[in-house]
Amino acid sequence: MSRFTAPIAEQIWDMKYRFKGADGTAKDVTVEDTWRRIARDLAQVESEADVWEDKFFGALEDFKYLPAGRITAGAGTARRVTLFNCFVMGTVPDSMSGIFDMLKEAALTMQQGGGIGYDFSTIRPRGADVLGVSADASGPLSFMDVWDAMCRTIMSAGSRRGAMMATMRCDHPDVEDFISAKSDPARLRMFNMSVLVTDPFMEAVKADGSWDLVFGGKVYKTVQARDLWNSIMQATYSYAEPGVIFIDRINSANNLNYCETIAATNPCGEQPLPPYGACLLGSINLARLVAQPFDAAAHLDQDAMSELVTIAVRMMDNVVDVSKFPLPEQQAEAQAKRRIGLGVTGLADALLMVGLRYGSDEAAQQTEEWLRAIARAAYLASVELAKEKGAFPLFDAEKFLASGTMMQMDDDVRDAIREHGIRNALLTSIAPTGTISLYAGNVSSG
Repeated sequence: MSRFTAPIAEQIWDMKYRFKGADGTAKDVTVEDTWRRIARDLAQVESEADVWEDKFFGALEDFKYLPAGRITAGAGTARRVTLFNCFVMGTVPDSMSGIFDMLKEAALTMQQGGGIGYDFSTIRPRGADVLGVSADASGPLSFMDVWDAMCRTIMSAGSRRGAMMATMRCDHPDVEDFISAKSDPARLRMFNMSVLVTDPFMEAVKADGSWDLVFGGKVYKTVQARDLWNSIMQATYSYAEPGVIFIDRINSANNLNYCETIAATNPCGEQPLPPYGACLLGSINLARLVAQPFDAAAHLDQDAMSELVTIAVRMMDNVVDVSKFPLPEQQAEAQAKRRIGLGVTGLADALLMVGLRYGSDEAAQQTEEWLRAIARAAYLASVELAKEKGAFPLFDAEKFLASGTMMQMDDDVRDAIREHGIRNALLTSIAPTGTISLYAGNVSSG
């Protein structure tokens, strides 16, 4: 009997995740072969590989835990592809040679299947002097056009086209052009775009004050902060972009704010990352964890959830060691911090199964309780991994525990981290799960 509960689920598996030879012959005869392939590959770094292969298979079975698409498609295939869905690339230098070096790195990363994020705030604005060549700078948006053409050209691993995120600071002199760029429906189609919004800018918006657009210490223009904010809102209403990223809040809450500064996110925006940061994703399928669904006694099985989270964290941690990386800088960054992004899918389905309407106050409260339980289980699982395999190399207990996020963590979790360390610097991240939710039987995404 087929494990698939919807025709589209089997179609997605066959098109995107089923391992096939170069001639199109299926290597994965059934979806069980896919689960076994992933489990075996991710267990290879364990001292008891056979034991953990079976445990990993059990987590994957019936779509309870869903690794991100790059893992599902690439693990155990021996292909030269990365198992990380996406990356934030290195800081773009403000020089012609440096810019095109970054373009090369982007192309190599996308060739192996990784989406990319870039902060283009580091490139001088349009019209600025270019010393030594008697010319004016063309500005960051002109180089974004080059990235866009590159992305259209390169097909990522499998049948997945590349994706990119571009960010720009709210005080960059070209931010107004950045905000209106998508008014041309043919321009920058391969990019998601977001403005990096700072706390001082929001204070200026609240006070209806002026706002300087600055690069290299030079004020190029002064605008009204509220006018700039309204232009972002109007653009978002008219053509759905740009988004806004509250970058100061992100850096303040970052567990690693003592050793990195974030200026961009992965293409879908769920994971802020430092230069060369790697985005490793996986999702707990909440719809598979509801006991007695649609019954008066329906509930999320907390014990099953905790056990599944523990296994999922271990699987994702192993990906850091198993995966290939397009660039050595990406490998060094991933292995120094071992960040993972465990999220959920099937949330709306799970809420309906326990008798709650998605979007209601009761559903929001229940969601908060479930997600807090998942985060707690993930951090405790990572502490146990640290006992066994060691903390991530850049771990500093006092600095780590002083971050905004960790200050809100339960005391017993903080105490465990202080005593034993933690294997993974960051652990939770809710991805859109647009495709893997279809693969899992068309459950609600995210």
